[in-house]
Amino acid sequence: MSLQESLNKFKQQQEKCQSTLTSIAARAQSSKPPHAPQPQKTAPSSSSAPSKAPTAIKFSNDTERLQHINAIRKSPVGAQIKRVIDLLLETRQALTPEEINEACYVDINANKAVFDSLKNNHKVNYDGKRFSYKSKHDLKGKEQLLSLIRKFPEGLPVVDVKDSYTSVMEDLQALKSAGQVWLLSNMDSQEDIVYPNDPKVMIKVDDDLKQLFRGIELPRDMVDIEKELQKNGMKPATNTAKRRAMAQVHGITSKPKPKKRREISRRTKLTNAHLPELFENLNVPDP
Repeated sequence: MSLQESLNKFKQQQEKCQSTLTSIAARAQSSKPPHAPQPQKTAPSSSSAPSKAPTAIKFSNDTERLQHINAIRKSPVGAQIKRVIDLLLETRQALTPEEINEACYVDINANKAVFDSLKNNHKVNYDGKRFSYKSKHDLKGKEQLLSLIRKFPEGLPVVDVKDSYTSVMEDLQALKSAGQVWLLSNMDSQEDIVYPNDPKVMIKVDDDLKQLFRGIELPRDMVDIEKELQKNGMKPATNTAKRRAMAQVHGITSKPKPKKRREISRRTKLTNAHLPELFENLNVPDP
């Protein structure tokens, strides 16, 4: 007999017991003599309505709980693993399999596939007795966070540190407010990147040099940009001419794209911090 069938049979038995208890209580109430002394009740509801039948016993909560546990333990291995990892991330504690079972109803000891997958999961640490959450970077506070960011001058994805400890996002905003880091958002990938703000590169640039920089206009055609890079001894990362030739062979017509404003990518180096207009089109996350 399956577990679901057992639960249905158990529920029917509970309903029958409930009906029997209600009938017994009703008969006992009607068989009492009219002037029999009533025992003193401590509950206010009993003294205010002595003739009212007692509340029927309900078993539906236990049945629903058992059905909920059964659904969790029959769910796919991946779903059970996610449930455990979410629990470890939320509690930030090392838990035994029994404690995990009590908290989220995933019976690790009874499911070898879940147990083995958790032991080998890169987000989980297992010391032989307890499971705990393991972040990519083991950080304990703001100072360690700043030290890590300074090791990535080309930018560190926020997603790599957001689960390091509970208040890491608040510390990122505090470092940004203090001018120690740049917290920027890439408009293409929608990924937040944090950059170290090295005070040694804070230099003053003459207005003439700024004007000269702003007066340089880049070619509008990508082919011309690649030619200019080659003239200066640099190898372009793209080959627009070849790509267009291949598109013509396959009968694909390329639509002219509107010129985009310069944006910060994941690997952009912040070497032009003295030119604030370069960062006007960036999405900076709100605190």
